[in-house]
Amino acid sequence: MVEQSDRAPLLDWEEVPPAELAPAAPSPETEGSGHSGLSSYPTEGGVRADISQNASPARPNSVTAVSGESAHSPQKHSGPGGDASGTDKEGDCVFHGLTVRDRRITGWEEKDQIVAVFVVTFDTRSGNMIEWCLPQDVNLEGVEFKSMASGSHRISSDFIYFRKGCYFGLACFANMPVESELERGARMKSVGILSPSYTLLYRYMHFLENQVRHQLQCPGQYSPLEAFYEDKKAVLPLGGNGLVTACPTSALGPKVNRCMHPEMKITHPAGCMSQFIRFFGEQIMVLWKFALLRKRILIFSPPPVGVVCYRVYCCCCLANVSIPGMGISVPEFRPFFYINVADISALETEMSYVACTTEKIFEEKKELYDVYIDNQNVKTHRESLQPLLRLNSADREKYRKLCEQRQLLLYSQEVDGDCASNEEDLFILFFMEQNNRIFQTLSEVAGSADPTLSAEHVRAMGLDPQSDRGFLVDLLEIYGIDVMLVIDNPCCPSHS
Repeated sequence: MVEQSDRAPLLDWEEVPPAELAPAAPSPETEGSGHSGLSSYPTEGGVRADISQNASPARPNSVTAVSGESAHSPQKHSGPGGDASGTDKEGDCVFHGLTVRDRRITGWEEKDQIVAVFVVTFDTRSGNMIEWCLPQDVNLEGVEFKSMASGSHRISSDFIYFRKGCYFGLACFANMPVESELERGARMKSVGILSPSYTLLYRYMHFLENQVRHQLQCPGQYSPLEAFYEDKKAVLPLGGNGLVTACPTSALGPKVNRCMHPEMKITHPAGCMSQFIRFFGEQIMVLWKFALLRKRILIFSPPPVGVVCYRVYCCCCLANVSIPGMGISVPEFRPFFYINVADISALETEMSYVACTTEKIFEEKKELYDVYIDNQNVKTHRESLQPLLRLNSADREKYRKLCEQRQLLLYSQEVDGDCASNEEDLFILFFMEQNNRIFQTLSEVAGSADPTLSAEHVRAMGLDPQSDRGFLVDLLEIYGIDVMLVIDNPCCPSHS
């Protein structure tokens, strides 16, 4: 018999073989390779695949769709729902993280940087508590509540993205019935990790799911987690606060603006954005405006919270812009993912964010948010933002075009067998192109001899000259664009 060492589980974690991360001579069309590490928890639609969007910094005024041609790893991967093939069970193409082309352009490659691994348990007398962690001196205060969402006792499993200071975390939760009076018939645990960015956290979803089930069945056996940490632990730069962004600005060069970062920071399951838009329907156009205006957006939902964390990410993607320099002066649109009452003090200082919670008490804390979303109900308590809740004809036309493009895409996939294109690219690029059109027009008008924004300009941007006037005034003010807004009232122009 061959004795299995603690290193054996590493086969489950090595999602991308080193040789495939940096091929000797990558071509522009070559995609990165890797296998999804996604949750087995059923999301809306249950599609299992990964996606990468590519907005080339070398061509700021154009948008480049990611090719569906990808080389898949021949490795077998274990874990719930694991599939060793390059497609999911329904035949959807698998898309992967930061592509080889991205790396070639930027000259930068993100490394595994796990700064902590931990196990959280629910104790019937003490409540949520950290049972075990590495390194032992890491500050994990509050993680026991972030990685086990309020109300989780009513569900069997979940996954949670969250922020802890300058780090991002991913935890997998599971709830197992037990015949124990001391545990009141249920054993609940979460196994999670912390990293300076959230781009690569998805890789370890299967491993965390396996480990939380292992911890439920065999409490106290931490050797696989110890081996995992030794293999993946981060070497952080000396000095500073330890914050390492997913895609450092210095690596991309000065031409790339922060508005592009959200879509480069996470790899999520294919279907995430399309499910997001189908869930909200026409209301997506309302969220789009709030995102462009950098408002504080809070999403409430009872558990499970995993799919809601993806909605947080999708909200950030609505504001993507690829025009150099645009948006540098505005607050960064920051995803907080899951939050609880312990995050109140941190949110008090945030000027712009998107977050989700399972705690209804946040609805009463109106000073903490501008926009509150409960299920599909989008509302705001700020009188100046109330008009943005009403859809106008231009909003409905944009949504009609979005649906039309989606139908054409689905038709081409069915008839032509085209899996090089996907809904994720379509939605991401649709909103980026819309945003680029708006800011390109505003920049050209501001730089012209007559910096006056006419009704024709507004229509060319895909907006309604009358109904979107307030939105435009706020947009000009927030982004510091100096133009004269003259629409249907030339005798009383509004200078922004």
